[in-house]
Amino acid sequence: MIKKYCLILMIVLAFAGCKKKEIVDDNTIRIGFSAASETFLLERWDKDTKVFMSKARELGAEVIFAKSPGNAEGQIPQIQYLLKQDIDVLVVIPEDMEMLGGVIRRIMDKGIPVLSYDRPIMGVPITGYISFDNQEVGRLLARALQKEVPTGNYLLVNGSVRDNNSYEVNKGVHEILDPVIESGEIRIVEEIWLEEWSFDEAIEEIGKVFDRTLEIDAISAANDVIAGAAIRLLSERRMAGEVAVVGQDADLLSCQRIVEGTQLMTVYKPIPSLAARAAELAVKMVEKDMPQPEQYIDNDSGKDIPYFVEIPIPVYREIMDETVIADGFHSREDVYRNMSGQN
Repeated sequence: MIKKYCLILMIVLAFAGCKKKEIVDDNTIRIGFSAASETFLLERWDKDTKVFMSKARELGAEVIFAKSPGNAEGQIPQIQYLLKQDIDVLVVIPEDMEMLGGVIRRIMDKGIPVLSYDRPIMGVPITGYISFDNQEVGRLLARALQKEVPTGNYLLVNGSVRDNNSYEVNKGVHEILDPVIESGEIRIVEEIWLEEWSFDEAIEEIGKVFDRTLEIDAISAANDVIAGAAIRLLSERRMAGEVAVVGQDADLLSCQRIVEGTQLMTVYKPIPSLAARAAELAVKMVEKDMPQPEQYIDNDSGKDIPYFVEIPIPVYREIMDETVIADGFHSREDVYRNMSGQN
C-alpha cells in the first residue's frame, strides 16, 4: 500500500481531555518528539522543530510533538504520554540531563530507540545523540576573545548546571584560555555558573559581579541570551562596545548587536542541517539502518553512545552576510534593522 504522507502536530499543554490520535497507515513511522516548554524561551528552538517536522514529512513519517507545560519535572509525564501513542522512536530535547533517566529506561525497555537532540541524556544507554561540537563552540568563544583582548581581565559566564553541554563548552573555553592564564597574560576576574539558561538569572548574577568590580575587558557568555544580559548591564554603565562579549546561537538580537558593535561574535550553529539530519536518523533507527557516527561519547551509562556531530561557525560582523544571512537563518533587513543605510 502506498504510504500516506502526513504530519500531525500535537502540542500537549495538558494531558486530560486530549483528542484521540488520528488513524494512519500501519507502515507510517511515528516519531515522538519531546521538549519542555521552558526550552522555547530560547529563540532557536522554534527553528529546530519546524525544520525537523518538515523533513520528517518528506520522509513519510508522522511526528507527535509534545511540549510540556512546565520545566524538567513536567517533561516526565509528557514522555509517558508519548509512550501511549504507539510511537516507533522518541526524540528528546532534555531539559535536565539526569532527571529523565527513569522514564527513558522505560521507553527503551519497550524496544523503542531514543535519540537525544542537541543535549545528551546522562546515565542511560540511549540509541544516539546528535548535536554540534560543543567543545569547539567553547574554543571558538575563547579564540575570539583572546584575539581581540590578548591581555586583560576576563569574566566567564557558564550556562545551566543541568545541561551537559554547558560543561562541554566550558572545557573548550579553558582548553584555549588556560595556557594564557598560566602565563599571566589574562586574568579570570570571576567564573560563574547559572542554574538555568535564563536572562533574568544572568542579569542578577552578572550584576553581582559588576557590583564588585568593573575592571573587566572581556566576557565569555555561554549563549546569546546570557550575552544579551551582559550587554544590557554594560549599557546601563555606558560600557557597551568597550568590553568584548561573545556568545552562541546567532539569535537575531545578537546578530543585530554584532553589526552595531556591542557584541564581538556569536557562534552560529546551522540549525537546518542539524534538525534535518536528526529526522533522518530517527527514521533510520526505526528501520535499523543507523549510519556510522562521527564520534562516541561517554554518558555515564556504561555504553559508548553514537554521537552525530555538526560543526559550528564563528560569525563576526565582516562575515554576517555570507553566513547567517546567506543561509536564510535571518534576513538582511532584520539583522541591519537598526543600522541606517545598511539594509
